[in-house]
Amino acid sequence: MSTFKNKIKFLKPLKNGFLLTLMAFGVWMLFFDNNSWFIHNELNNEIESLENEKRYYQKEIDKDNKTIKKLRYKDGLEKFAREEYYMKRENEEIFIIEYEDSLKTKNNE
Repeated sequence: MSTFKNKIKFLKPLKNGFLLTLMAFGVWMLFFDNNSWFIHNELNNEIESLENEKRYYQKEIDKDNKTIKKLRYKDGLEKFAREEYYMKRENEEIFIIEYEDSLKTKNNE
């Protein structure tokens, strides 16, 4: 009989309509609503990943702007053409030295 009375004491606050409404509202907002906690958590993670991408692309833009500034001058343009596209002047020979570990072979592909 005493366990039954303990159960009744435990269920007594559930007779309050205000408390029941508040609990139902909380459950609804946490799980079922279009603006639920889970959706907010998902959206926050997506925002964070997009901000990381934004920082990455901003760094790339800054790097490209520095390269563009270097290419505005003749010396920088010539250096870029020689290093990236192996261009040369007339009557000039270019030797490209590749180290053994940088070569692609069947073993290290």
